[in-house]
Amino acid sequence: MDSHGQYERQVGWTVVGTDIGPLLLAATHEGLVSVVFHATDAVRDKALDRLASRLGGEPVEAPGSPLLAEAIRQLKAYFAGERHSFDLPLDWSLISGFHRQVLRELAARVPYGSVVGYGDLAARVGQPGAAQAVGMAMGANPLPLVVPCHRVVESDGGIGGFGGGLETKRKLLALEGVLPEPLF
Repeated sequence: MDSHGQYERQVGWTVVGTDIGPLLLAATHEGLVSVVFHATDAVRDKALDRLASRLGGEPVEAPGSPLLAEAIRQLKAYFAGERHSFDLPLDWSLISGFHRQVLRELAARVPYGSVVGYGDLAARVGQPGAAQAVGMAMGANPLPLVVPCHRVVESDGGIGGFGGGLETKRKLLALEGVLPEPLF
């Protein structure tokens, strides 16, 4: 529990349909706190339970919240190819330490249409031998898509792993022009 008290940690959420399936978006008063891929009812409920246990309080459906409405607007523009970066307040409270450091570097310095290797990203945060730890940070990313872990790839040209599934990662990289569009 933080110094703001439980009321301040109220989590609002909504689910939005996208080109890669339904996304759960959750926000606190500080900013967007969670993005969850493949947000079927079962996945959504599990994610909301996890948010409740980590942040306290029961998440409340809030599709009309200004922050969530703006996140939806920016996501729709991203999938339409009209937006190349997200300009949203982010709540980093679900991640800390090295993972947070790596994700902040990724969000700040790996732009749309580019990729970075796990080892390169480790070196950028002063831990050149920590490629595997970078992979763990990507897997722990509470804000995928907005914090673009899909842009982190293997140095040998392999696509690497992805919490949203490799098909989703390929679609996002194709949208950004990094990979050719899949033929089928």
